[in-house]
Amino acid sequence: MLTYPQFDPVIFHLGPLAVRWYGLMYLGGFLFASFWISRMSRGRGLDLNKDRLSDLLFYAVLGVILGGRLGYVVFYNAPYFWQHPQKIFAVWEGGMSFHGGLLGVILASLLFCRKYQYPILPMGDVIAAAAPVGLGLGRIGNFINAELWGRTTDVPWGMVFPYAGDLPRHPSQLYEFMLEGVLLFLILWQLHRLRTRTGVPFFSFFLGYGCFRFLVEFVREPDVQLGYLWGGATMGQLLSLPMILFGLMGLLWVRKRAENEQD
Repeated sequence: MLTYPQFDPVIFHLGPLAVRWYGLMYLGGFLFASFWISRMSRGRGLDLNKDRLSDLLFYAVLGVILGGRLGYVVFYNAPYFWQHPQKIFAVWEGGMSFHGGLLGVILASLLFCRKYQYPILPMGDVIAAAAPVGLGLGRIGNFINAELWGRTTDVPWGMVFPYAGDLPRHPSQLYEFMLEGVLLFLILWQLHRLRTRTGVPFFSFFLGYGCFRFLVEFVREPDVQLGYLWGGATMGQLLSLPMILFGLMGLLWVRKRAENEQD
């Protein structure tokens, strides 16, 4: 059994303001996205100057925050927020959903593309390529906060997390960091390096994340207010299934379109 390092979630205080590691991870993810989208956009024939890039990131930040929070409200704790609607926007109390944030970013990106007349799929390719780093940093933030831990286990690397009882658990946050962050980033980077067809990185992101998240959910503790749902599945698995299906259908569509162009 490994010893969980006792992190202080707060880096330092500025008067009444607490600067937290989790917030720093979000900031790091968006800063990397700014750099990586700018770099990848040139390979996809997109003219993204600094002003347009700033606008895109502004749209994305709103999409992540609003979508992530509303997704948590709807998918994970609707009865509570129905009774306490004043808590819906109390994001400082915790509670964000990746799948809700994803929907928010998709909507925000579509609005951005429509406003500036950018092609949707090439833009989706470059945004998808930057997303895994932010996702990976977010999982490190979860680990530092000692939240979203795994199920109990007897593997040698199990950890006893604060507030999670006395039994060792899977450090599922680190599994997600490696799969949804590091590995998915490398896959999408390689697809860009190989100059794959437009849409392949975008749809591969959905397929890759959906599969990785579905697998990790087998060792991740489900949310206490939900527990196990249909057939013993978790909410994370149920929300990942449409991503897997969308990614597969999208890749098949790209392949079919390529075959039609060759005829």
